[in-house]
Amino acid sequence: MFEGCAVRGKLVHLDQSWRAILERYDYPQPVRRILGETMAATVLLASTVKFEGQITVQIQGDGPLTMVVIQCSNKLVLRGLARWQGEFDDAKFEQLMGNGKMIISIENYADNQRYQGVVPVTGATVAESLREYFDRSEQLPTRLWLASGDEAVAGMLLQRMPEHGVAPAEDFWDRVCLLASTIKSEELLELPERQLLNRLFNEDDLRLFDRLPVSFRCSCNRERVENMLRSLGADEIRGMVEEQGSVSVHCEFCNKGYEFDRVDSAGLFLADPPVGEQSLH
Repeated sequence: MFEGCAVRGKLVHLDQSWRAILERYDYPQPVRRILGETMAATVLLASTVKFEGQITVQIQGDGPLTMVVIQCSNKLVLRGLARWQGEFDDAKFEQLMGNGKMIISIENYADNQRYQGVVPVTGATVAESLREYFDRSEQLPTRLWLASGDEAVAGMLLQRMPEHGVAPAEDFWDRVCLLASTIKSEELLELPERQLLNRLFNEDDLRLFDRLPVSFRCSCNRERVENMLRSLGADEIRGMVEEQGSVSVHCEFCNKGYEFDRVDSAGLFLADPPVGEQSLH
């Protein structure tokens, strides 16, 4: 937070959770770069929104990179993946995505509401496309700087807040954005946060807050898979078992598989006995 001015900032640096995502799939370098930048951006966005649920940033396109999706909860637990087709050399963001769109969704469990914004992929980077999203959605002016490496991803967010009893921030906002634009990817990835902030804003009075932990964890589990299979109906599951011998479900986020043989599949639709009719052995 910049003292005396209505501008706040966020920094994120992820290493273990980034490596956990990379362990699931062997992503080509260009895909890895965009996935990492989207991951850092999603955590930054989640840290600025008051909600109880999850935020999803999804980028879809008709280019070689067909989809990138990152989900992050209000507790900063995340998961993500990317899909691509064919082989390609290192390319720019807009070349990889082709004609695409960025979808940002917020599911708020507290009021059972879902909010969604969609903008075309028009920028040359993930950060520029997010800037377009904030400009079009008439939200608080927001700028992001993102970096992705083999061992870590990082990002910085600046956001102009409503002015209540503080100095007008127009000139100040322009100045801090100009200073932030001098940052290099290597600095975001390698410099400790205090050293980074001092390099950028050494003339400003900053208030720093405690770090918040971020972790990778997939929300899939056997119970959720069972409920999904029940929703398909007994006839559908029975037909799959007759045709394949079992039912297999694969989570694309964590690459974990769930197998249901004939007995497991039949057990999905066995009703629990009424209370008072349980037998004792």
